[in-house]
Amino acid sequence: MAGDKTNSAADLLVDLDRTGGPLHRQLEASIRDGIRSGRLAAGSALPPSRALAASLGVSRGVVVTAYEQLTAEGYLTSRSGGYTTVAARAAGPAAVQPPVAPPPARISFGYGRTDVSQFPRAAWLRSVRRVLTTAPTDRFGYTSGQGTPELRAALAGYLNRVRGTDAHPDTVVICAGYAQAANLLIQVLRSGGGTRLAVEDPSADDDARTLAAAAGMSVTGVPVGPDGVDVAALSTVDADGLVLTPSHQWPTGGVLPATARAAVIRWATSRDALVIEDDYDAEYRYDRAAVGAMQGLAPDRVAYVGSASKTLAPGLRLGWMVLPPRLVAPVVEAKLLADRGSPAIDQLTFADFLGCGEFDRHLRRMRPLYRRRRDVLLAALSRHLPQLRPVGVAAGQHLVAWLPSHLSEGAVESAALARGVEVFGVGRYRLRAGVPGLLFGYGSLSERAIEEGVGLLAAALGELS
Repeated sequence: MAGDKTNSAADLLVDLDRTGGPLHRQLEASIRDGIRSGRLAAGSALPPSRALAASLGVSRGVVVTAYEQLTAEGYLTSRSGGYTTVAARAAGPAAVQPPVAPPPARISFGYGRTDVSQFPRAAWLRSVRRVLTTAPTDRFGYTSGQGTPELRAALAGYLNRVRGTDAHPDTVVICAGYAQAANLLIQVLRSGGGTRLAVEDPSADDDARTLAAAAGMSVTGVPVGPDGVDVAALSTVDADGLVLTPSHQWPTGGVLPATARAAVIRWATSRDALVIEDDYDAEYRYDRAAVGAMQGLAPDRVAYVGSASKTLAPGLRLGWMVLPPRLVAPVVEAKLLADRGSPAIDQLTFADFLGCGEFDRHLRRMRPLYRRRRDVLLAALSRHLPQLRPVGVAAGQHLVAWLPSHLSEGAVESAALARGVEVFGVGRYRLRAGVPGLLFGYGSLSERAIEEGVGLLAAALGELS
């Protein structure tokens, strides 16, 4: 039996802000505050994860991740029969003092932290100077919303040459990074009557999934295998759009093979669905030439999205879409309503930077740097944590390492943070439960920090074994 009282979803007083950061963090904070204030009594049961997820309109994975984190912190207890209850010593203002906050992380293996210290300032400045000297006066006026002709032409040429796309300047739209691209495409899908979005499971939880839910669309997860999305599972999914990372699945690192790509396109054609291809870091591949984009196979079915966030710096807020021709006008209209178009000087600078070959030179310089950091991470994991199983190591700026089944991601995260190391479990990015694992971002870490961080993590795991 659970405690004397079972809290309903309403008792938790959860108010989620769909634009206010990761939903599981917001849920954790709401429950934690309720326990500290005494509103959630010791021994009382929380709603089942499925029931709470349905009440809040979020995926069950959001609730499971929040419950696991609070259990690891000592606020909640998992009991027989599947009940999750408020821990006896955690509740009420008269209880013991709240847990001592762990020290701030000295070393973070968080994902998405490109080494911005390597930004090619001198080359970028030369392009800025050329643009300010030679740009036509009318480029300083209001833009069309689609982007400057110079950048659209430069990108079409680059993407066709390097990423294997079928791009034309008329089908390229400039935007403020992947998040805005996803937002614009979801708006257009929704305004056209779309109600269902499919995503990879696991997948990023801070852009398309959140944006789709905010737009009133249902979100369905499609399982991911070693080579990317499971096309057999996809064949049973009825959706108006599918967000895919076929060249380097995020976060597990699989590469979708040719037969599976063809199956995805057949699925999209049969359902008149749009595939949103997120090509977030495919320029960084260490075992062979970069795997080409899927858009070139079906330019009328696939909306290709890329950005400068992982290659140059996220602060540039520069992104691009290669769209099916029918979507160009509605996406441009949505872009104009959003911000009147991206800054012209930045676009012209990047066009010059591309045209002069500086972008290619920058990538040639960065690939061996990230590869060395990847190699140091793999060697450190092999030496200190041989029980972990790394995957997705051939590309990008991160890898995933699967944990032994007896280790909880939440417990590992907490133990590592207590030693000043920040690492994140894969479970927080899942819509359904799966194999426990850790995500290691290494893009912005020095080789020394990587070695030290893995050593500290190994010490933390040693306490849990």
